[in-house]
Amino acid sequence: MTVSIRFLGAAGTVTGSKYLVEHDGQSLLIDCGLFQGYKQLRLRNRDPLPVLPNNIGAVLLTHAHLDHSGYLPLLAKEGFRGTVWATPATRDLAQILLPDSGHIQEADADFANRHGFSKHAPALPLYTEDDAMRSLKLIRTVPMDQTFEPLPGWQARFYGAGHILGAASILLAVGGRRILFSGDLGRPDDVLMLAPEKPPAADTVVCESTYGDREHPDEDVFAELGPALKRCAARGGTAVVPAFAVGRAQALLHAIAQLKSQDDLPHSLPIYLDSPMAINSTGLFARHIGEHRLNATQCHAMEAVAKMTRTTDESKAIALQHGPKVILSASGMATGGRVLHHLAKYLGDHRNMVILSGYQAPGTRGASLAAGATHLRMHGQDLTVRAEIVQLTAASAHADASQLIDWLRSLSAPPQRVFVTHGDPAASDALRQRIEHELKWSALVPEHGSTWRV
Repeated sequence: MTVSIRFLGAAGTVTGSKYLVEHDGQSLLIDCGLFQGYKQLRLRNRDPLPVLPNNIGAVLLTHAHLDHSGYLPLLAKEGFRGTVWATPATRDLAQILLPDSGHIQEADADFANRHGFSKHAPALPLYTEDDAMRSLKLIRTVPMDQTFEPLPGWQARFYGAGHILGAASILLAVGGRRILFSGDLGRPDDVLMLAPEKPPAADTVVCESTYGDREHPDEDVFAELGPALKRCAARGGTAVVPAFAVGRAQALLHAIAQLKSQDDLPHSLPIYLDSPMAINSTGLFARHIGEHRLNATQCHAMEAVAKMTRTTDESKAIALQHGPKVILSASGMATGGRVLHHLAKYLGDHRNMVILSGYQAPGTRGASLAAGATHLRMHGQDLTVRAEIVQLTAASAHADASQLIDWLRSLSAPPQRVFVTHGDPAASDALRQRIEHELKWSALVPEHGSTWRV
């Protein structure tokens, strides 16, 4: 019996990770992510999968970011009843992210209906907060480095991938084949997360390529962030920081706490963490000591450096605070959430600043700002961009091209093939070429929807 992989997401793009592995009449999904960015990608979220959800036996999550887990409530809503396997920290984060995703989609649909700027009448959410809560009941946890059986006769194991809390690479053994899915690989020198574990031997590797054509700079996030915030504060401006609620927000809070403790930022500079999801995620670090680089004292400092604004009224009240301030708010690519309201208020003033803190998928508002857009469309309006736009290059939680090659090189034996996924076309092809030229391995970039025997 053959083993095959069907690439239902993250092929030719960074988002929507879904890999359907099929063997002997059984199948499971590695990751179950939402498409983000360009509209033509987001529309895929509403397309039916080429396999009935109730025919999928299990889902294995590499980590909790929505481009890897955010389709799960819809999958369950449409009939999936199998087990979702995840590490304990991934489960903890999914309990925060998935209901929040449903809530934001409901709120955005309601806002569009009330203001009449949707092309659909009425605008409907992809799924609701209640849908997300029901899907969470399907999750079962397994610790890192412990073999388990997601389906009868199939074996799997999680290996630490760095990146964010709970993130894992997955080794799947089925039909006499060993398939290694990298998940999103972190950096060996990340300020928060531990370095990825050495990968196990595999016949086939599915490797991410988010930064497959780029190298990270030598300077660290402290050297980039401190001067930018001081510059903005000196002119009395507000710095709006779209930040991924899981991982990036905590790395920035840790950096700000360190900068203040070293007198590299004024102690009086107000910092706001305006994202209930990010607030709850920040609290998880103290519960998972040993799974990241921070000790208990540093976890406390990271939480204490910012005023946590949970309610909508508290969020709105930030605008009433005059003088320089820093607002960290989700989403990290400015695709939705509270950060849009802050951008609407502060983008038009040259004293203010928008700090982009990580990868910006093509088609997102964050990518438009990074590319120098002079206008940004939000909530049916075109807003003029006068604020200074700063793109941090040292804050990424993804391994760069050379770090990806080093991770692959550490395999004990060459795999028969590497599938290069989870990257823009240029990044994926650049990594493919490096794999072929430097490692002398067979590598290819699969097409969306394609099926390959392994």
